[in-house]
Amino acid sequence: MSQKFKGSRVAGWKSFMVAGLLLASLYLFNPLTFKPVFAQTSFYQGKTMTIVVGFLVGDGYDIWARALAAHISKHIPGTPNVIIQNMPGAGAMIAANYVYNVAKPDGLTLGSTGPSLYLDQLVGKQQVQFDWAKFAWIGSTEKTPWLFYIRTDTPYRTLEDIRKAADPPKCSATGTGTSGHFVPKLLEEALGLKFRLVMGYKGGGEQDLALERGEVHCRALSIPTFYAREPFGTWRKNNLVRVVLQTGRKRDPRAPDVPTIYELMNEYKTPASTQRLVNAILASGDIGRPFLAPPGVPPERVKILRAAFMKTMSDPAFLDEMKKRKLEPDPSSGDELEAVAREVMSHPREIVERMKKILGE
Repeated sequence: MSQKFKGSRVAGWKSFMVAGLLLASLYLFNPLTFKPVFAQTSFYQGKTMTIVVGFLVGDGYDIWARALAAHISKHIPGTPNVIIQNMPGAGAMIAANYVYNVAKPDGLTLGSTGPSLYLDQLVGKQQVQFDWAKFAWIGSTEKTPWLFYIRTDTPYRTLEDIRKAADPPKCSATGTGTSGHFVPKLLEEALGLKFRLVMGYKGGGEQDLALERGEVHCRALSIPTFYAREPFGTWRKNNLVRVVLQTGRKRDPRAPDVPTIYELMNEYKTPASTQRLVNAILASGDIGRPFLAPPGVPPERVKILRAAFMKTMSDPAFLDEMKKRKLEPDPSSGDELEAVAREVMSHPREIVERMKKILGE
């Protein structure tokens, strides 16, 4: 073989290798960011995602999380397996701390927590080990205005009875930063009512049993949950409880005769400064039932998860399941939640100081 021919073969092979490397680099890298394009679409292939739920099995948050887990996978490139891990306690504080500090920020762990844990951060609770605004917000399945119910066999027939009671009714709560805690506290501050809070329940099921046994008399609960699951349907049928107040701006169609806290504040001539405080605390209803991830998840994966979440919210199979459960999605996007999270963490000092005074245990 001539030296000239050998040289041409070597040169041709080198040209082929250079061209191959060039094509590979164009395939593997985004020319704008120089990040692997294929990595995000194949990352979830063969992986298992975990949704950490800060409440007991069967609670409203758990129901939504399990429904999401059953349907979101097909909207994520790579169709990962999705499982639920219940981590109840302290009003979902344990779960929130876990997601923020322990879970790897790789996009494989989501959290389902209460929407008002930011209150505990604002008032400086030592148990808080997260920065609310720094979570990676994925989406919320519904908004959650609350109602307040009380057993019908108690002497507290009206709000005036509660206001004047020498022995106030006992209300249950899982922990601070939950509706069971802050709604009664707001009613005390804005309307002059009186309550005794019984704290430490792990979830809704335990609180339901406590009320049935007569250990407590009252509780604040999200309106969608009260009209969607047991035992509340049976309670309403048997006239075990009476709804006396709701927190939405407008009366819910399912409770047309129940006044809102805003109507009552006008009736009781609540000072404007207190009404601003009520608005700040009840903003958590706009966060609803959030799903979040640890800070530091790569933006490309956050984008994938947010898109998959919103696609699930309009998935016919998912909607059919929710209809059977008497639940109706009212979703918020991750971008919307991120904006609300930043807003609620930026309240002026005077509002935060009042929160500290009334939301202490």
